[in-house]
Amino acid sequence: MLRTLHIENIAVIKCVDIAFEDGLTVLTGETGAGKSILIDSVGLLLGGKFNREIIRTGESTATVSAVFDGLSEETVAALSELGYEPDEEGTLLLRRVLHADGKSSIRLGGQPITATLSREIGRYLLNIHGQNDNQRLLQKSTHLHLLDAMGDFSDEKKAYAAAYGRLCDCERELATLGQSDAEKLRLREMLEYQIKDIEAVKLKAGEIEGLNRERERLRNIEKIEKHVKFASQVLDSREKSASVAYLLGRGSASLRQIADVIPEANEMAEQLDDMMYRVRDMAEEVRGWSDDDAGDPTARLDAIEGRLDQISRLQRKYGKTEEEILSFLARAKADMEGLDTAGERFAALERQRSALREECRLLADALTERRRAVAEEITERIREELAYLDMPKVRFAVSIKKTEDFTATGCDDVEFLIATNPGEPLLPMIKIASGGELSRLMLALKTVLNDRDGVGCVVFDEVDTGISGKTSRKVGIRLCQMGRDVQVVCITHAAQIASLADTHLVIAKHEVGERMETTVTPLDEDGRVEEVARILGGIEVTETQRTAAREMIAERNSIH
Repeated sequence: MLRTLHIENIAVIKCVDIAFEDGLTVLTGETGAGKSILIDSVGLLLGGKFNREIIRTGESTATVSAVFDGLSEETVAALSELGYEPDEEGTLLLRRVLHADGKSSIRLGGQPITATLSREIGRYLLNIHGQNDNQRLLQKSTHLHLLDAMGDFSDEKKAYAAAYGRLCDCERELATLGQSDAEKLRLREMLEYQIKDIEAVKLKAGEIEGLNRERERLRNIEKIEKHVKFASQVLDSREKSASVAYLLGRGSASLRQIADVIPEANEMAEQLDDMMYRVRDMAEEVRGWSDDDAGDPTARLDAIEGRLDQISRLQRKYGKTEEEILSFLARAKADMEGLDTAGERFAALERQRSALREECRLLADALTERRRAVAEEITERIREELAYLDMPKVRFAVSIKKTEDFTATGCDDVEFLIATNPGEPLLPMIKIASGGELSRLMLALKTVLNDRDGVGCVVFDEVDTGISGKTSRKVGIRLCQMGRDVQVVCITHAAQIASLADTHLVIAKHEVGERMETTVTPLDEDGRVEEVARILGGIEVTETQRTAAREMIAERNSIH
């Protein structure tokens, strides 16, 4: 629902902030006060094109922003698919700034978006009736969804969608297998080459890491030999010298000479012996790092470099790691095996496709029958609504045409058709001119569809155009009733409609500092009486008009 609307520097509007409540809100005022500018501003917010002349004279920028809340599940899901989410409080802030150079910027919850995306999002937030843009009900792409929403046969739709998904999977695999003989030959030759290319190298998992370690060791072989020799001599020289092992042995022997005098000396001597043996083991291990007897290190380094070059060539073609290369080899072998059994698999898939097409056809036919039944029901209800709104000659129909091809929603091409005058053919609603008839048609559709289109706010721009008296009152009653389920905002010149509002806002234009500015003021009960009486007519508001206004307003309670 639309909760707040902020407009700044748009035409005669200097700055207005409007808070919208649930139910039916009407906006009234003298001609030229700025009512249409409010609707135009909302249209700009929802991605509409703008003329730089709409920016208030003397200002460089103009701003329109709105806060929406109470978003439907459909709206939240649609926003999520587009990559946007409401805030923690479930609200959404949409803001557009217009610049005098003709440029503009739009932000959704602080994130910049394009005008195209704003229009797409706006379709789920708000419907404006009385002009040709932002009317989801007029767009053919929504008609099938609306028809299905009225029918409530989600189980049948899920069953069809599952079968259709299996059919699509089968079709894709058939398309892959159904390549030309030349293409299959080319694929076979490529797979054979790839398999031989990888197998010739005889790659092993973990080999690259081991080769890199050995290459690094050989590159530092002189340094290693020098320090291995020194460390081994320090730890345990094979010749008698002051090595660590030699000194530990001498220390142990000396302590044993005094063990009969100092008993603890014998225990310490044993510990020194343990240390000596450990040091000798360490010396042997260090000597093992020597490469004295391993042949020419330069030749071995060249061999390792050659092996790494072989593997690097495979890495460039088949994967970065041994695991990726070996996985590529496994897939290539599986694809080769698949080519060998492609004929059998193709025949099996063709049989499966025939069965799935028959299953989809039966499920799609069942959907069509359900849709036709729902179409008859809503057609009759809309005709009744149109007759109630004094449009008995207007004809409405739901066109359901069977398609040859399966789609994600079945085999039905659905479109709402209308004929506004006797003798005229039924035509798509999008081709019907805007005006009073179109507004009432939209009102009838919204009344029947209720809130099934997922839009929480509906705006009717001068829905009373071309009607008066009894018809205006009927329109007002329907708007009032609709306000129980969705938020309704209506700009009107009819007292019959204005008197039924839950919230009444008056738009007025005043001179401020030698310039005109528009204001929007919520009315209390006395203010409503005065405004409805003014709309009823007359140069001066009379007590008779006030009495009539009070009676019209009081009637609203009986409707609720």
